[in-house]
Amino acid sequence: MNYNEVLQEARACIGDFCKACPVCDGVACKNSIPGPGAKGTGDNAIRNYKKWQEIRVNMDTICENKGTDTTIEIFGKEFTLPVFAGPVGAVNLHYSPKYNDASYNDVLVKACADAGIMAFTGDGTDPTVMEAATKAIGNAGGIGVPTIKPWNIDTIKDKLDQAKAADPVAIAMDVDAAGLPFLKNMTPPAGSKSVAELKEICDMAGKPFIVKGVMTVKGALKAVEAGAAAIVVSNHGGRVLDQCPATAEVLEEIADAVAGRCKILVDGGIRSGVDVFKALAMGADAVLICRPFVTALYGGGEEGVKVYIDKIAGELKDTMAMCGASKLEDITKDMIRK
Repeated sequence: MNYNEVLQEARACIGDFCKACPVCDGVACKNSIPGPGAKGTGDNAIRNYKKWQEIRVNMDTICENKGTDTTIEIFGKEFTLPVFAGPVGAVNLHYSPKYNDASYNDVLVKACADAGIMAFTGDGTDPTVMEAATKAIGNAGGIGVPTIKPWNIDTIKDKLDQAKAADPVAIAMDVDAAGLPFLKNMTPPAGSKSVAELKEICDMAGKPFIVKGVMTVKGALKAVEAGAAAIVVSNHGGRVLDQCPATAEVLEEIADAVAGRCKILVDGGIRSGVDVFKALAMGADAVLICRPFVTALYGGGEEGVKVYIDKIAGELKDTMAMCGASKLEDITKDMIRK
């Protein structure tokens, strides 16, 4: 399969909300929830994508021709790309019943591990979602990151026990999911976490802990204070709060403030290897991509996921070669123009 064939197959089975667009820019699915769109006006998913496109890369081919190396080491593991699949939940609600969360994660986790990267898996009100996700990660030798919602502490403890049993590379929590209705209405209360609460969770995790959903310098420093091994600069794809800035607008200031005290990941509108290059130049260690992996999986299963990963890898390598970076560490701020 090629990528166009993957998209064509996806359009036949992905449901009524997602259009499996050639570029997933948030326009065709604007404010369609359920579905892959964003909250309210739908502006945020569109803005996430557009802001990456406003950044240009600086071509420089007057340099030694060394080839390109896209490998990254993070949390003691080596990966072929600084690109990971982001967590997604309720795929049968937001896309189509061809997959449910369990079958989706089974395919995604294995396909990513086979390609030399890892997948973040989602969580849900149905306890079998986390059970199936952690089982898939365990079957992949622990190559994956289970992502836990900011439930109340007793539920978090149960989810952490399941996650740790899979011996994953790391464990994450998408704290920005506090804006989802099913968390807002829970008893006992679930949602936002204080620094002290996050620290307790980090300590219980027993693995590198990733705080996903950081959009300000203040929030990043609080995550570092709590003991996070990494943060994900993310606005949850615009699905939890309308009128947020794009992640590309806040990444650099957050990376500068954190100054190496934890790993920096970023998601939101990153759709090509060129976008990955831009994110690394602005201070990210790696990126997450979510919705295009859904399209790839619906369109071609494991093969579709591999096709998409190969596409991103080829674009990143080409950009690195044309901008004078032979390895990821060579990518610097002066290689982009904002």
